[in-house]
Amino acid sequence: MIRDNQSYVTEFILLGFSSDPTVQGLLFLVFSIMYILTLIGNVTIILIVTADSLLQKPMYYFIRNLAFLEICYTSVTVPEMLVNFLSEDKSVSFFGCATQMFFFSFLGDAECCLLAVMSYDRYVAICSPLHYGTIMNKKVCAQMVAACWISGIVYEFGQTVLVFTLPFCGPNKVDHFFCDIPPILKLSCQDPSQNEISVFIGSVILILIPFLFILISYIRILSTILRIRSAERRCKAFSTCASHLISVSLFYGTGIFTYLLPNSWHSPIVDKLFALFYAVLIPMLNPLIYSLRNKEVLDILSKRIGRKMNSPSF
Repeated sequence: MIRDNQSYVTEFILLGFSSDPTVQGLLFLVFSIMYILTLIGNVTIILIVTADSLLQKPMYYFIRNLAFLEICYTSVTVPEMLVNFLSEDKSVSFFGCATQMFFFSFLGDAECCLLAVMSYDRYVAICSPLHYGTIMNKKVCAQMVAACWISGIVYEFGQTVLVFTLPFCGPNKVDHFFCDIPPILKLSCQDPSQNEISVFIGSVILILIPFLFILISYIRILSTILRIRSAERRCKAFSTCASHLISVSLFYGTGIFTYLLPNSWHSPIVDKLFALFYAVLIPMLNPLIYSLRNKEVLDILSKRIGRKMNSPSF
């Protein structure tokens, strides 16, 4: 990556949440537990969906891909954050910062698109149930997931190059716990307004458009559910969407605040708290959201746990 001749910053220092050793030790413990729970929860979802024949359906195929994406997404930021809690050297190299920014942004874009694809799956299942098997076949599902994974790669690579070809003349202290676009742009010694416009446009395309697609899908879904005469069938239809709606609300609520609202609404502490929510907390909660509200998954979990407890080796 070629940088401007005026750029002499070779590394950035991540300030994180606190410089107090006691606070950092406590945060290390809390976030270590959260990261372990995130890995256990998402790996469990992947194993259950992969191993059980009853869950070989498009909805669970997308949930399994979401679980894998969440593992990647949280692993981009949390391990380095944990190391920084215990280390006096909180620096990250210029190239390391650019790499982290690219993967975090690209995986965030992929999650936006995957949540939109999952809303389309629910739309077809509820609004066109007779054609569901034909429309959401294995090939189409695989193509949709592949499109989600590659959707933001080209854009985010270009965006990362644009950010890191700006001149960085110091200071090099990033008031954040990872290399995100907004706090890095603030450190440039050149007016970053054009880059900020580019970030906003990209956010509209890769965040707002999928969100509007989800919104339209659920308007159609709600309209269809309200026309169902049986109260039991209405509840069953809505229950299949509830987990996805919770996940969408959490992820998009924090993402829209971070990347689409004007700078006057932001402050370093608020930005870090929101980033903590969508980068750490949501990946930990999603396995609970998609399992505790899903009768099929709960039934399979209880059967497997029961078999394990009743096995002679237990």
